[in-house]
Amino acid sequence: MLAAHTTAVLRGVLVAALLVVAACESMPVQEMSDARQAISAAREAGAEEHAAERLTAAEAALKKAERFLGTRSYGVARREAVAAKSAAIDALRISEAARDDEN
Repeated sequence: MLAAHTTAVLRGVLVAALLVVAACESMPVQEMSDARQAISAAREAGAEEHAAERLTAAEAALKKAERFLGTRSYGVARREAVAAKSAAIDALRISEAARDDEN
């Protein structure tokens, strides 16, 4: 009786773990959108002039994310999109600081 109960509990844990893994591998729609918006904001702030290296890194990471998205490697695409957003935010901050120094 105990073995049957233990087996049922283990099955439940396994199903829950599989659901968590499946949820992690969903399309990174929000992350891709966030990265695109951050890159756009950095461009508008003058990152092409003041933080070209970080902007280029952001754009490269976004392109990688798009490639991984195309192969349904959603976990890797998500990581690249987050990296793109981070680099774009860095570029935005550098650009804003440069503009403040100019004024």
